[in-house]
Amino acid sequence: MKQKKLKSLIAACICTVFLSGCSSGTTQTSMDQVQAVSADEFLSSMGACSSVSRRGEKLDETIENMKYTGLRWLRVGYEDNAPVEDFIRLNKETGTLLSYGLLSGHADVDRLVREAKQLAEAGALLALEGSNEPNNWTITYQGEEGGGKLSWMAVAKLHRDMYEAVKSDPVLKDYPVWATCENGAQTDNVGLQFLTIPEDANTLMPAGTTYADYANCHNYISHPSWPGLHDNQTWLSSSPGPDCPVDGLYSNYGLTWLKQFPGYTPEELETLPRVTTETGYGINEKEGVTEEIQARLYLNLYLSQFKRGWKYTAMYFLKGRANEPEHESYAFYTLDNKPKQAAHYLHNFTSVLADQKANNNPGKLAYYIPEQPETTHDLLVQKSDGSFFLVLWGERFAGGKDNILVKLDKKYKKIQVYDPTQGTAPIEELKDKNEVSLTLTNHPVILKLE
Repeated sequence: MKQKKLKSLIAACICTVFLSGCSSGTTQTSMDQVQAVSADEFLSSMGACSSVSRRGEKLDETIENMKYTGLRWLRVGYEDNAPVEDFIRLNKETGTLLSYGLLSGHADVDRLVREAKQLAEAGALLALEGSNEPNNWTITYQGEEGGGKLSWMAVAKLHRDMYEAVKSDPVLKDYPVWATCENGAQTDNVGLQFLTIPEDANTLMPAGTTYADYANCHNYISHPSWPGLHDNQTWLSSSPGPDCPVDGLYSNYGLTWLKQFPGYTPEELETLPRVTTETGYGINEKEGVTEEIQARLYLNLYLSQFKRGWKYTAMYFLKGRANEPEHESYAFYTLDNKPKQAAHYLHNFTSVLADQKANNNPGKLAYYIPEQPETTHDLLVQKSDGSFFLVLWGERFAGGKDNILVKLDKKYKKIQVYDPTQGTAPIEELKDKNEVSLTLTNHPVILKLE
């Protein structure tokens, strides 16, 4: 994680009711059919930041760590100077896809395109990404310095040209381009709060300028303006709207946090294609974030992000880095490559939901939770073999618990209950039941319905 300035307070209405369901905030009040999502699609959204074979990370260890955690993709960039061959080997041995970016302070579009093409031709490329936090690392492009406290015109020109270079390349043209991040820090209105600048936006760059296919945020689940643990910690930080209490989509693409340049409306943000390339919460005993709590937060975070419309989410980060030892507290693995509790729980979680084939036509299943608490959330997934898994997670990080009842539309011959904080085997098995009683606190449980 990079140190960010405290963003300006935004005059936004803070929603007082946090409902489960899709990102629009709907909740069920009756036995309705619920659309499942592909288990493979959900698992493919889960990633992390990594240098793979640099900054104290070793390729063989990275390979084993990806196999163990079940993560599907990594955020990397050419700034680490890791050989492209290392990324390709990682992909061949684990299936890991790479988002490849300019990252901090870099502006060599030709190199980005050249090396991304190698990844694409090897089947290892996920997406291309722009500059990393130009509010903290200025860039120099075509002799013009920009970002930070300077004009952001150079940043805008760089991303315009990067997008054009990618889309004009026959190998890369179909790969998505992810925007720069922290565009809420623009000092002048160059329009980076838009993917494509619309008519009448009154920006310094002309209408029709395209920067990216996906918005990109670093919506860490704790922020200087919202420190410590809260109920609905990951659910709120994943919100695309003005109720998000951290450095989220709204404050970068709705109303920029530094100068309040207008972007998309809250309604438009609900469906705006978006990714998160950094998020997490470092272990902090003073704020109550132990290794155990972190592990539970991270499971919930992947779920909340996906449920609220984020296509991909990268945790910061896979393993502690030798040049940034103070950031080890965020990682799944320590500096000496020992798995933390977050790695173990993630292994259990992805093992239960494991599926390597896409379900291109997931079905529906009828269920509901009477009087569903505001801190209870749910995601229905279906594997390629047709089996349904209902994931429910509690967000009681300020303490407490919720006793809930899941009502199903029919009796199931067998319902297996999994708890990823306890292992990969079912902790309970029910037979011929059409309802399940659960106690949720601050982590997921999984119901397999047969």
